[in-house]
Amino acid sequence: MSLFRDDGVVLRTQKLGEADRIITILTRGHGRVRAVARGVRRTKSKFGARLEPFSHVDVQFFARGSELIGRGLPLCTQSETIAPYGGGIVTDYARYTAGTAMLETAERFTDHEGEPAVQQYLLLVGGLRTLARGEHEPHLILDAFLLRSLAVNGYAPSFEDCAKCGMPGPNRFFSVAAGGVICGDCRVPGSVVPSAEAVTLLSALLSGDWETADACEARHVREGSGLVSAYLHWHLERGLRSLRYVEK
Repeated sequence: MSLFRDDGVVLRTQKLGEADRIITILTRGHGRVRAVARGVRRTKSKFGARLEPFSHVDVQFFARGSELIGRGLPLCTQSETIAPYGGGIVTDYARYTAGTAMLETAERFTDHEGEPAVQQYLLLVGGLRTLARGEHEPHLILDAFLLRSLAVNGYAPSFEDCAKCGMPGPNRFFSVAAGGVICGDCRVPGSVVPSAEAVTLLSALLSGDWETADACEARHVREGSGLVSAYLHWHLERGLRSLRYVEK
């Protein structure tokens, strides 16, 4: 029997029995973890209020073996709030839907329990912090998070040089299958011709150039979001359910 302590972000919860929940948490040191939290659905449980989606928490787990991830689910025995990001997210529809898509993305990119994914974890914490503070438009924060999640998982799109031959940009065509912008010689069936403004926006979101991103016109933002969604779906092999509810 072993105790483990880590900090993490609550991705989702599921009911278990009459008073318990299964909590899915993306942790700093152990990656994605599913654990049972007993009694958290009782009305007087302060413990349960800390284990809601979007919460950044310090948690203690109890596992029956020497490893946190074993045959059975560990128990979540203690929880302390580091940052209650949900308070600044759930009261606003645009922030809530964007945040939900961020949580689903983080879970999809950490499909092996117990494997550390520190970059994805830090990216999620930073994204939720920015979203809760309302520093930028929610859909821009979401698209930036999606692009950077793709990048840290090895799927960074190219927005300047040709993704196939490396020809210096700007390049005119865009292909999700090819990995971003491509030149005329490398053009493949299914390529699209996005506006230069949309490509500039996506490059800015990926690099963190918020001055450029915030100044972009709404029509180019919508166009860019469409490209991000298509690129994400290609690499995840199936779409995010939560994206359909995101306001553009």
